[in-house]
Amino acid sequence: MTDVEEQKSLRPPLAAGEAATLLGFLERQRATLAWKCGGLDEAGLRATLAPSSMSLGGLLKHLAHIEDDIFSSWLLGRDAGPPWDTVDWDADPDWDWESAARESPEQLVALWQAAVGRSRAIVADALADGGLEQLGRFRNSRGESPSLRYILITLIEEYARHVGHADLIRESVDGLTGESPSD
Repeated sequence: MTDVEEQKSLRPPLAAGEAATLLGFLERQRATLAWKCGGLDEAGLRATLAPSSMSLGGLLKHLAHIEDDIFSSWLLGRDAGPPWDTVDWDADPDWDWESAARESPEQLVALWQAAVGRSRAIVADALADGGLEQLGRFRNSRGESPSLRYILITLIEEYARHVGHADLIRESVDGLTGESPSD
């Protein structure tokens, strides 16, 4: 991808339908996270910024988990797949964050990219089969199910919050700042 193509991929459409707009904002958050985590070695992905133990590698693994959980579980009602299905989340609720320190940058990026790929396929199928109004199979304690619209907005919010963390951590690693490579 050229710099111009990458910059365009970071911009959501200015005037599009609701699904395209939501997906545009989600893709912007994903692309920004990828840029903030790109080109770093193990030390860069493990760096933390006091007082938090959060790292860029931990963000990649956590967001891979969220991608898989929110679409597989909330939308499709499926149980967790690998590697999430072998974790005792009650015993180690921060496993995704902590275990990232034992993985290489290539492993973390591949895990996140695979989760994003699965999410994109699930969303494309869901939009073709019922649109944003369709309800997920997950039910909360009141018996309510989230719509695909709600699920997408939840994921955009999750990314936006963590991209803010990534901004600070990456700046502390090597001084990289900005919202996109064109800044």
